Amino acid sequence: MIRVLLADDEALLRAGVRMILEHAPDVEVVAEVPDGVAAVRACREQAVDVALLDLRMPGGDGLTAAAEIARRFPDTNVVVLTTFGEDRYVAEALAAGAVGFLLKDIGPADLIHAVQVAARGESILAPSIVRRLVERHLVSAEHGNAAARLAPLTPTERDVLRQVGTGASNADIAAALYLGVGTVKAHISRILTKLGCENRVQAAILAHEAGLLAD
Repeated sequence: MIRVLLADDEALLRAGVRMILEHAPDVEVVAEVPDGVAAVRACREQAVDVALLDLRMPGGDGLTAAAEIARRFPDTNVVVLTTFGEDRYVAEALAAGAVGFLLKDIGPADLIHAVQVAARGESILAPSIVRRLVERHLVSAEHGNAAARLAPLTPTERDVLRQVGTGASNADIAAALYLGVGTVKAHISRILTKLGCENRVQAAILAHEAGLLAD
């Protein structure tokens, strides 16, 4: 079972998220708390696989809690679930150690999927955030050598990168390309090394720059 902690100062929202998550046979909500301080305490008192944290909460904000949970409880994967999707919040959350950043307009099935992805330690970003980061980068980026940088990739690696560019998770890529999840992880590791990218977002940006998604 994936053990989930919910941290949000709105009790009604917590109840709604709990109801959604508990429809999944492999997810169990083990704690609900109203602020970041209580979230850290809950992680100390019991095993938590995924901590879903709001950003703005009286009594302890989500960013501070995310950093402390990431530092003190490395087996707990933090995902921010918020209405505030500005770039600075995304950057601050990821810098604090969160593996994911989701917006509260996410659909029920996508929320369950995101929790399952985060439980495996994989990164997950709201598709709208990925698109915005990519588009913003493309406006200011130099595109001349993007296609050339993809030259070292094998055909399979290009297919995997194309999927990364859509924001797909490792499991989604595995299903789309008929590969094992472990094989996908290995391909992505090699892709990042070959392209000199630090993370999936940078690789997605490069895929868009090179026109790979238009192929």
